[in-house]
Amino acid sequence: MEFDNGGKLIKLVTLAAICFMILSQADAFDPLDPTGNVTIRWDIMSWTSDGYMATVTVLNFQQYRTIMNPGWTIGWTWAKKEIIWAMMGAQATEQGDCAKFKLKIPHSCKRNPQVVDLMPGAPFNMQYNNCCKGGVLTSWGQDPAGAVSAFQIGVGLSGTSNKTVKLPKNFKLLVSWNVTCTYSQFLASKNPSCCVSLSSFYNDKVTPCPTCACGCQNNGTCVTKESKLLQEQADERIKTKKSDMTPKPLLQCTHHLCHVRVHWHIKDNYQDYWRVKIAIINFDFRLNYTLWNLVIQHPNLNNVTQVYSFEYMPLLPYEAINDTGMFYGLKYYNDLLMENGPKGNVQSEILMKKDKNTFTLKNGWAFPRRVYFNGEECMLPPPDSYPFLPNSAHRLPIRASSIASGAIFALFFHLVLILL
Repeated sequence: MEFDNGGKLIKLVTLAAICFMILSQADAFDPLDPTGNVTIRWDIMSWTSDGYMATVTVLNFQQYRTIMNPGWTIGWTWAKKEIIWAMMGAQATEQGDCAKFKLKIPHSCKRNPQVVDLMPGAPFNMQYNNCCKGGVLTSWGQDPAGAVSAFQIGVGLSGTSNKTVKLPKNFKLLVSWNVTCTYSQFLASKNPSCCVSLSSFYNDKVTPCPTCACGCQNNGTCVTKESKLLQEQADERIKTKKSDMTPKPLLQCTHHLCHVRVHWHIKDNYQDYWRVKIAIINFDFRLNYTLWNLVIQHPNLNNVTQVYSFEYMPLLPYEAINDTGMFYGLKYYNDLLMENGPKGNVQSEILMKKDKNTFTLKNGWAFPRRVYFNGEECMLPPPDSYPFLPNSAHRLPIRASSIASGAIFALFFHLVLILL
C-alpha cells in the first residue's frame, strides 16, 4: 500500500499487514490498542559531497502485533533523481538502471526502491545497530528491544542542505522525517484467520467454531492428515534444503477452515476463585508461529491471580478499564507454536479471583468478549450457542467433586482438542 505525501510515496509492506498514514487512520482504529502504530524515522546524520548519510529506524509500537517472517519491506519514490550510494544493515531488492555511472556504481538507481532487512549472521562489515533480524519485529508490549530495526543509507544527487533536499510536505522541515502507519484487519484480509471454541465443566456440550468461520475459499485446497501430499512435500523440502524458506499455507480440512483455533474451557469454580484452561491449536501443516501472542478481553482479567505456562501482561488501552490482557509463550519453552501435528498446540491455565458482585456463570458471562491471535481478531461463536448453565445440579462434596472433575476433564479436554 502506497501513501502520497507531497510528491513522495512511502509504503510499508508486512506479512498480512497494511499501513495507513496517521491522518487517515479512522478505518484502522483498534480499540484495544488505540495508539499502536509502526513508525519509520528517517534521520539525516551528516552531509556528503552530493547528498547525505541517514539512519532509518523502523519501530513497531503495536502492543500485540508482531511483524513476522518474511519481515518488513520499506519502499518509497524519490522526490527528485536521488540514488542510493551505499547501505549498511539492509539492502535494496533491485539495482535499477545505473548505466550512466562509470567509475563508481551506486547500490541502487531505482526511482522507487524497495529495501529489506539483512538476515541474522550477515557479515560484520555490513551490519548496523539493530539490524539483521530478517525484518522480524516483536510487538512493543512483548519485547520493546526486539521491536526496533535500523539501517544506514547513503543518498546521492539529493542536494546538500535543508534548502535543496526535498522533504515530504506534511513532515517537519528538519533533518528527521517521520512516517506513522496503523493496521487495518479489514483491508489486510476479508476473512479472519482464527476462531474460538468453548466448553465448560458444568455442561457436556462443546461449542465449536462457526462453520466457515475463516471463509470457505480454501475448501478446494485443504488436505486431510492422511494426504500423501504432506509426505511428498516433506521429502521434497529435505531433498532441496528449502526448510528455511517461508512455505505457502496448507490447511487441514475442518468445518471452520481456520489456521488457528483458540479453545476456552471453564475448568473449575471455587468459592473465591475460578479457573480457565486455554489451548491454541495450529491447523496449518506448513507454518509455525514464532513469538506468537494471544490477546483476550474479559472483565475478570482485572483480577488475574496466576497464569501457568504462559507469560501475561495487562493491556490498558484506557487506564480506568483493566479488562484486556496479552498472553505469550515462555522463551525457549513454548514461544514457538509448531505446525499442525502432535506438537501443534500450546496450553495454559488462568486462575482468577472473583468479584462476587459481578461474577456469574450465567448468560455466557464467563466466556471472552474478544480474542486476538497475533493481532488478528478471531471469530467467536454466536452467544445463543454457548454452553448453558443447568437450572439445577447435584452438588458433590468439595473434595470428591474436585477429584472427579479433574479426572474427567483431563480426558474431556484431550478429546476436545482432537475432535474440533
